[in-house]
Amino acid sequence: MSATPATIPSWAVGDITVHRIDETLLPSATGPWLLPDATPDVVAGQDWLRPHFADDEGVLRIDSHSFAFTAGGLRVLVDTGIGNGKTRANPAWHNLRTDYLERLTAAGFPPESVDLVVLTHLHADHVGWNTREENGVWVPTFPRARYLTSRIEREFWAGYAMEDARRMMFEDSVLPVEEAGLLDLVDVPAEGTEIAPGLRLLPTPGHTPGHLAVELTSGGETALITGDCVHHPVQFARPGIDACVDIDPERSEATRRSLLGSLAGTDTLVLGTHFAPPTAGRVVADGSAYRLLPVPAA
Repeated sequence: MSATPATIPSWAVGDITVHRIDETLLPSATGPWLLPDATPDVVAGQDWLRPHFADDEGVLRIDSHSFAFTAGGLRVLVDTGIGNGKTRANPAWHNLRTDYLERLTAAGFPPESVDLVVLTHLHADHVGWNTREENGVWVPTFPRARYLTSRIEREFWAGYAMEDARRMMFEDSVLPVEEAGLLDLVDVPAEGTEIAPGLRLLPTPGHTPGHLAVELTSGGETALITGDCVHHPVQFARPGIDACVDIDPERSEATRRSLLGSLAGTDTLVLGTHFAPPTAGRVVADGSAYRLLPVPAA
């Protein structure tokens, strides 16, 4: 069934409407692989994770999706998911056939209308829809857009000894954009940098060296798109739980603790890039850690 505007979840941040563009729910084996320290016992100790973010058996729910919105006159997409028809080592990502582009179009963002694609980092499940296949060639999905990521991020991978799977991802999802002259690299200082009115990039390193979070402000309201500095709300309760794919786990934890501490008790709407529905919420202190108060989509 094709998506309609009524089925596209969204949140209002002042005058900005943020749409969640669903791609796929990841299989139940994702949680134990990605967050091995988030054991069923750990999850069971956090009642607030159920029923939305974990099931009664302690299995984590993890999604792949993007966020689309208009800010500063620009039509923006944050991260581009896994993509269709990509050869991937991870079976959950391999050769997908989803209605992602139909959902994006139903939200009012057909590919040719997108002005800016912000890539929080260059991992396979965040860059996949950068390109799509046409006549056997991978071409930019968003031909009018500038694609943007951190200079630190791109330069790190340029000097990294990539395994075959990662090299393939770069060849089909990053290099075609770069070779088309559409990729912009941004220097992001510690205090962040505004790239358009109401749209700011924040450095959140650790998962990758140049990882970014995306802050939106409008009408006195604020939202933060996490990328992968937080993969799942269980990390609110246990900020020391790292992802198995974190480049620098110690720095990732420090980033997460600092970020959650700065958000706790504020009205900032947190939009998790891998958080299952309801996806969004506000951070509150919970003893020596935190929890997420869900804010359902409209």
